[in-house]
Amino acid sequence: MEIENLEKELNITFNDKELLKKALTHTSYAYEMKMESNEKLEFLGDSILEFISSKYLYNNYSNLKEGEMTKVRATVVCEESLYKIAIKHNFSDFLFLGKSERLNGGNKRPAILADSVEAVIAAIYLDKGLEEAENFIIKNLKDEIEEATKNVGMKDYKTVLQEKLQVHGNVEIKYQIIKEEGPDHNKEFTAEVECNGKILATGKGKSKKSAQMQAAKIALKSID
Repeated sequence: MEIENLEKELNITFNDKELLKKALTHTSYAYEMKMESNEKLEFLGDSILEFISSKYLYNNYSNLKEGEMTKVRATVVCEESLYKIAIKHNFSDFLFLGKSERLNGGNKRPAILADSVEAVIAAIYLDKGLEEAENFIIKNLKDEIEEATKNVGMKDYKTVLQEKLQVHGNVEIKYQIIKEEGPDHNKEFTAEVECNGKILATGKGKSKKSAQMQAAKIALKSID
């Protein structure tokens, strides 16, 4: 598809269209065409993403401690979140992939799509400046950050549940995702926790991890 269609999708008009194309150029295509891939842009985009998300957390979540902000950032700046952004903006339609990579479904691979988002962030920064890159990042990650800050205090629920259940000896605790609902960029997961084959509780969340935490939290209430 034409690169202009992606510009419309992103609501950003690039001065240097070649820069955006480079951001979407996978190493497999670059090797075949003897040109530069998006790897260096990806490296830069990763740093910008870390900085902007850190700045946003610092300015908007003064209640969080340093360690909690680090945990939230790690939850948000990850392959899963970036993959959702790529799906939301149809990046798979615009990737430049080598023949073999495309035949093997490379344009659907989460790692490739997530990397392309980092590269595009760098391209936005180089072409339009830091403010425009920041707008793109926050617009696409604001909800993820909010969700992660709500769950940052839930990190201990699984550990507490395990300790309570194992107080009289070893038990087998299992977590399982039993349902996924919604589009790829906005899924809701339902997790189930069981102990020695007995279902204790189910929980929901915007990520598999938060759904498991909710299940553990609800299970703790039932055994308190």
